[in-house]
Amino acid sequence: MNQRQLGCSDLYVSEIGLGCMSLGTTEAEAIRIIHTAIDQGINFLDTADLYNYGLNESFVGKALKGKRKDIVLATKAGNRWTEEKNGWFWDPSKQYIKEAVKNSLLRLQTDYIDLYQLHGGTIEDNIEETIEAFDELQQEGLIRYYGISSIRPNVIKEYASRSNIVSVLMEYNILNRRPEELFSYLQEYNISIIARGPLAKGLLTHANERKLEKAREKGYLSYSIEELERTLHMLHSDRPLQDTAIQYCLHNPIVASVIPGASSEKQAVENAKAANAAPLTEDEYEFIQEVTKQDKYEQHC
Repeated sequence: MNQRQLGCSDLYVSEIGLGCMSLGTTEAEAIRIIHTAIDQGINFLDTADLYNYGLNESFVGKALKGKRKDIVLATKAGNRWTEEKNGWFWDPSKQYIKEAVKNSLLRLQTDYIDLYQLHGGTIEDNIEETIEAFDELQQEGLIRYYGISSIRPNVIKEYASRSNIVSVLMEYNILNRRPEELFSYLQEYNISIIARGPLAKGLLTHANERKLEKAREKGYLSYSIEELERTLHMLHSDRPLQDTAIQYCLHNPIVASVIPGASSEKQAVENAKAANAAPLTEDEYEFIQEVTKQDKYEQHC
């Protein structure tokens, strides 16, 4: 599988990564999915301490025994869960991040994290303190690089201009093209995008009829159900819709990796197959842009 450089780092990630949030809570199945993804050429795994209150990280750690050196491992911090594990609250403080990373390292059974990401963020945070935490962790060798997971343009711009982030993880797909307004800005700073949700909750797959039924009550983002049906009909072509969706995200080189989730080995194989499909032609790419919306972020600008 092709790999791309992540920002200005020396990390090279597979064009398709594995978003680990969908692995579930059965250890054996989760490990099988991870191993299947790796066998397909995927070298980039993205998890978070919040997923199932650390259980997800523990599954990843167990799955990577004997394979760690071949994997670019990413996780996240900032959502601090309660002792009862019945909820969480936002805590981007330096003290908490430096505590959280040590717990993640234990669960992941590793002594370093390739990409450590702030799992959210607001403009009201003490951003300088948060940056200090990540910089110190990098100097201490506990993390190699850091990034943020955010869809807030004002927060993204603050970190891009004030920190050494190499990536921004954000939802991006054919039906959610809002990140495109940030492409040129991030390119100026040599910051890559990691694209989550590339299949739009399954709407951009062969199973979209079933997904459309679930979306019928509220549509998808600014798309009404009628607009969804019309748009999806126009997107059908000789290539599988899932391949089109993945290749659309990969068309611009600012996207280093696309990280669909997988809740089965079959889905992991299908995701990898889509990454190896033929790239979109310029005509195909322009047609998709003509028939879909270019919404803008209306909040947190």
